[in-house]
Amino acid sequence: METHLPITPVQYLFAAGTPLKSLRANKRGSRRGKPLIYIVDDEVVLLDVAEMALGGGEYQFKKFGDPEEALSSFRKESSPPDLLITDYAMGKMNGLELIERCREIAPGLKTILTSGTAGAEIMHNAATPANEFLKKPFPSTSLAELVQQVLASK
Repeated sequence: METHLPITPVQYLFAAGTPLKSLRANKRGSRRGKPLIYIVDDEVVLLDVAEMALGGGEYQFKKFGDPEEALSSFRKESSPPDLLITDYAMGKMNGLELIERCREIAPGLKTILTSGTAGAEIMHNAATPANEFLKKPFPSTSLAELVQQVLASK
């Protein structure tokens, strides 16, 4: 049995090698008209980590600790999010299942799958693989660069 100690978003980013100066997100300005990113992870602290890593006012966020809650919200959106970032190993539904179900609604949905327990090979036999994979823990700069790359892709 693994024991998980409480960890703050700053401690997580520090462990991943993120320089402290990159944690200073610019919170000024409206996020209207900005890309909407869904972030799904059953480790709630990692939702804040991802938002901090992508902070600066460039994006809108909706964060979910439960993949079924994320799927329910996804179904209610008048237009789908621009990007789904999801963890792989979650209790009720894994990240690849969430991606598959969301793409049934929005086939062109861009996605990033993250995992601290599995590698990119989990996507090889997936019915609907993610656009990209990112191994945890990751430096905030890696997530920010990957998000920009995926959003810019056609």
